Amino acid sequence: MAQKAAKTLASRNAAVLTRTHVISATIHILFIILHQVFNRPRSLKPYFLLAFPTLIIEFYLDRIGRPTYNADGSVRSAGEDLNATGLTEYMWDVLYWTEGCIVAACIFNDRAWWLWTVIPIYSVYLAYTTVMGVKKGFSGMGGGGDEGEFEGARSKRELKKEKRGDRPKHRTR
Repeated sequence: MAQKAAKTLASRNAAVLTRTHVISATIHILFIILHQVFNRPRSLKPYFLLAFPTLIIEFYLDRIGRPTYNADGSVRSAGEDLNATGLTEYMWDVLYWTEGCIVAACIFNDRAWWLWTVIPIYSVYLAYTTVMGVKKGFSGMGGGGDEGEFEGARSKRELKKEKRGDRPKHRTR
């Protein structure tokens, strides 16, 4: 059963990597051809500067995700899961966004490279939300703090009763 999972992961990784390489090569070649044909006045510096990290990411994803096989054709290593969350997911986002920026630069001229600034802004946003999530997770572990922090200690039922003004009724005999 485990061998079947490894074969499935290996075939999926190989297909994803092949598709990614073909699409990426097509986009890069198209950009260079269009840039040469239309003799754009600007240089290729933004292209090389902003596309180079994408090529490094693509090489890295190929390195970790490419399956290796034994001489008899059995799977030696299926590679890492390329659909994993976290850093791998972020690398795919950078790869896709940069390819979109290249296509936009083909269509709308070199000013479309400014779209690439979304990547650092997105990185700062992810870092901020991660830090705030960790901070919130650690806040309940200290023991001290404001009275408002202990609001969650009461049950929802108690909070509803207090909001309605219900008071416990005592029986008198």
